[in-house]
Amino acid sequence: MIDGIDTSTLDDNHLSSFRNSKLGFIFQFSNLLPDLTVLENVLLPRKIQGTMEGAEEEAKRLLKTVGLEAQINKFANKISGGQAQRVAITRALINKPAIVLADEPTGNLDSVSAETTVQLLKSLNRKLNQTFIIVTHDRPQFGEVDKIVTIKDGKIVEGELEASV
Repeated sequence: MIDGIDTSTLDDNHLSSFRNSKLGFIFQFSNLLPDLTVLENVLLPRKIQGTMEGAEEEAKRLLKTVGLEAQINKFANKISGGQAQRVAITRALINKPAIVLADEPTGNLDSVSAETTVQLLKSLNRKLNQTFIIVTHDRPQFGEVDKIVTIKDGKIVEGELEASV
């Protein structure tokens, strides 16, 4: 159950639509399209969803929140790795998802950019009341968090998952 929806009952089309509207994704590598600008990369999920009304203003507001308003018209292949990861975070938030899934979001960054990213995720969690589920092999890097679930060899060895998010 995510945001009141039983995802196990959804067919492929509805599941794809659900993922685009209710889940945000941040990957270890930013996966930005290099021939698009920062703004265009952030707007991709809204274009896919077909809900462009107010999208550009929302994207610009989010980019300002993550400190990238000056990079808005730069192409994705012309920004730093840390900036690219902040664009990826913004892209994950553009559809106002119920949950953002982050797979090793600091794994490809230098230590300074990684710490900046961790602090940004924590700040966005508080400021936007956004749920982040973060997969990491560097647990201490994230410091104090609301909940920890440790999985080893596919089994939960510490903590527990709630039945519904």
